[in-house]
Amino acid sequence: MSALDDVKILVTGGAGFLGSEVVRQLNDKNADITAFDNFSSGKKEYIKGLRNVKLIEGDICDDKLVTKALKDQEQVIHLAALPFIPDCYAQPGEFFRVNAIASVNLMWKSIRSETVRKFVYISSSEVYGTAKYVPIDEQHPTLPHSTYAVSKLSADRALFAMYKEHDFPTVIIRPFNTFGPNITQPYIIPEIALQLLSRKNGRIQLGNIEASRDFTYVTDIARGILMALQSKCAIGETINLGSGKSIKIRDLVFLMAKLVGKKVKIEQDKTRFRPYDVECLLCDNRKAKKILGWAPQVTMEEGLKKTINWIVNNPITFKGPFRGWYQSYYGGSGNVQK
Repeated sequence: MSALDDVKILVTGGAGFLGSEVVRQLNDKNADITAFDNFSSGKKEYIKGLRNVKLIEGDICDDKLVTKALKDQEQVIHLAALPFIPDCYAQPGEFFRVNAIASVNLMWKSIRSETVRKFVYISSSEVYGTAKYVPIDEQHPTLPHSTYAVSKLSADRALFAMYKEHDFPTVIIRPFNTFGPNITQPYIIPEIALQLLSRKNGRIQLGNIEASRDFTYVTDIARGILMALQSKCAIGETINLGSGKSIKIRDLVFLMAKLVGKKVKIEQDKTRFRPYDVECLLCDNRKAKKILGWAPQVTMEEGLKKTINWIVNNPITFKGPFRGWYQSYYGGSGNVQK
């Protein structure tokens, strides 16, 4: 029997990109799962057919619905968030309402419940900002470069303080850039893939191609989250999850082009540059290895092949709030060409 067999677990954002993979892996371990999602970007089909999953559709800011969702739960994995950085430029208040305030409320209700005994919060590597040294360990300064990142850091530190104040078993996970199937947002890998697959002229239009990121396949990140959920040693810890390798966006384009058998020419589009971009993220994952016994298993190339194959077989549509790069911010008109 699995250690999670019949354990009642609430997964907020459970139909999203990372959340749906967490739910799938919990289902494989026979957990009793409640997936909470408002489907602003997550999709019901990503968790359809999983036998141990109950679905609650609603807003993480809905106080009554959150109370209902927490009833009889034993553990909480909190992923629900507004996740796409360009959206935050036009909706900073909404990002704080969802990512920070709702997280504090969820944690407080979990503390006051009679059943919840562990809380795992999924933060973000974006809280570090551009690396001051590499690789980035958990002691690296937190210097966020976007209101998205600030909202995530606000929850990150508030929940850690509440763990200290109430001695409530909590783990903070900071995943670096995650990629894979069940795509919900136009992150850089699906954006490159969509352009590669749809354009015959080989022209790829991107913003900052000199930035470097640490990409880790979604099954590895989800597995790390489950390991943190089950580890007594992880309680009270902040833990990075990432591959320990970084790649420049320019080199990522050429690698993906090679995998699909195309020649490409990169054109930089100045309207796609972020106003305060993070130039370098590279994970120090030694703490995850030491505390959780975790290490990534899927290589970058293997993960990209799986992701591209999924995109080929699954037409992607992005639901609100995304409508292309925010034209009110950049002063232009129309959507991003795919």
